[in-house]
Amino acid sequence: MAKPKIYIDGKEGTTGLQIYDRLAGREDIELLLIDEEKRKDSEERRKLIHAADIVFLCLPDMAAIDAVALAEGSKARIIDASTAHRTAAGWTYGMAELSNAHREAIQKSNRVANPGCHATGFITSTYPLVAQGVIPKDYPMTVFSLTGYSGGGKKMIAEYESPEKPQSYFAPRIYGLTLKHKHLPEMQKICGLDFPPVFSPIVDDYYKGMAVTIQLQNRLLPGKPTAEDIYEKLAGWYDGQKLIKVHPFGYDGMIAAADMAGRDSLELIVNGHGEQTMVTALFDNLGKGASGAAVQNMNLMLGFEETAGLAL
Repeated sequence: MAKPKIYIDGKEGTTGLQIYDRLAGREDIELLLIDEEKRKDSEERRKLIHAADIVFLCLPDMAAIDAVALAEGSKARIIDASTAHRTAAGWTYGMAELSNAHREAIQKSNRVANPGCHATGFITSTYPLVAQGVIPKDYPMTVFSLTGYSGGGKKMIAEYESPEKPQSYFAPRIYGLTLKHKHLPEMQKICGLDFPPVFSPIVDDYYKGMAVTIQLQNRLLPGKPTAEDIYEKLAGWYDGQKLIKVHPFGYDGMIAAADMAGRDSLELIVNGHGEQTMVTALFDNLGKGASGAAVQNMNLMLGFEETAGLAL
């Protein structure tokens, strides 16, 4: 049987390079590589897209839309790592752990939108609680997210790694101050919320790793559950999953945002008491938050072992 042909459109970017690193040593696929001098040549890209079984789009939003147009008339199945199609009709949201229906849709889909990194942390915590009636759809959600600077792409990486970087770069920096971050539409839509959360992203002086935290006032939730009740709901939802685990309840140490750096899995940590709950999603923004998730989706689409080529 012929090996599936894989093409990464935008391999030179941070996400593309990370996908390539996960695929380069695999013997169950064939990687199609573009001549470096032609990587912006539309006709050469079209040729490779049409020759591929799976195409990863690791491009800015408008370039990803243009690449989908290049794929017209081909049999290529597309995994888009940009923001462009995450809430678009006809595209499958690529987070298999949310339900059996999500996993089956990914397996059958020709168009999969890879989740955003901040959105991954919010949705893994929030979706199961909304689906089980723990969080009402009109609840006033808030979320803050700590991320390494690699999430900002090549420009931000260069700024942080420059010997001349400003003193302010050595401390956490809050951004997205308009409260209109590009991940908000998928956060709201995928979780089925009536309103987007108030979202505060924070970048700090470390390369990769992410901690995304939601905070809940239990008295405003139906039945006034305790933090341990909420832990039980999440633990039951993700029981048996290979890439998402829920940490045993009662952890009282410190949570470091880089603790999962280098891994493609995600861990949820629930803290709190009878009145208040905090849920933190801990993962690698380049792993389960980007490239690792994209390879997981490819594996599902091709019928491979879900975790093939991933670091657990």
